[in-house]
Amino acid sequence: MSTPLIETKGLKKYFTTAYGPLHAVDDVNLTIQRGTTLGVVGESGCGKSTLGRTIIHLLESTDGQILFNGEDVTHVKGKALHEVRERMQIIFQDPYSSLDPRKTILDTVREPLVVSKRYKKSEIDDATDELMELVGIDNRLKYSYPHELDGGRRQRVGIARALALNPDFVVCDEPVSALDVSIQAQVLNLLKRLQQQKQLTYMFVTHDLSVVRHISDDICVMYLGQVVELCPSKELFKMPLHPYTKALLSAIPSVDIHNPMKREILQGELTSPINPKPGCRFASRCKYATAECEKPQVLEEISPNHRVACCRVKEINNL
Repeated sequence: MSTPLIETKGLKKYFTTAYGPLHAVDDVNLTIQRGTTLGVVGESGCGKSTLGRTIIHLLESTDGQILFNGEDVTHVKGKALHEVRERMQIIFQDPYSSLDPRKTILDTVREPLVVSKRYKKSEIDDATDELMELVGIDNRLKYSYPHELDGGRRQRVGIARALALNPDFVVCDEPVSALDVSIQAQVLNLLKRLQQQKQLTYMFVTHDLSVVRHISDDICVMYLGQVVELCPSKELFKMPLHPYTKALLSAIPSVDIHNPMKREILQGELTSPINPKPGCRFASRCKYATAECEKPQVLEEISPNHRVACCRVKEINNL
């Protein structure tokens, strides 16, 4: 198998609080092959966005390793960090607050090209026009400001800015959650087309399981900073194994009135992410929890390419 474009080994990101370290990302191991999309799902506060931002060095990791195309980039600094950041980009969730309201669309798209100092002025002008055409922004809008555009066009500007320096890896941090459903479909199709054209690799962060099913090759399910299930997208929807994943999938609205989805209502209190105990963090809400769940859980391969962090997974699913 070829070298993964992105690989993390025991990646951790803790935040300091008055009550102790908050475990936002805790011992995450995953790989993303070049040209594929890894969907990262989970409820709000589970560490999805923090994981993506840590990988691309918007946040510095607390521990663990980040490998980019086989090269350790965990602690790169200075010029090396600048080069890594050109090859890793991010599309932010809110297309309004992520754009500078004082800059025109033209200036926003041009900025990465200017800052890189790799292009002549004539090359920058041509590249800017190409980027705007690539993402479907009319040339007549180049002198507009963000507040003059609708959400879909603003997000296209964000996509153009992220692709300006031809990155290899893009973190899509809930890029369609702030958009209308019809516009969501347009942006998702745009992202898929760009991936095919430029052989891009995506980490697609979302809480919308319908969206992640449409765009992802593999899906990683997170709960309170840890990966609880990781497998191909089709496999996850066909045979979810972790109790938390099953509860998430049961919340998807069904249009089949003859076979409605049976909802799994989670009971119990959320475990605090501040200094959590070493056992399963989902145990307090899991109907299958036993004393065995108080031990640290390991992400194990239950079937080919299907890994689950649950000591009772075989018993629960009759495997």
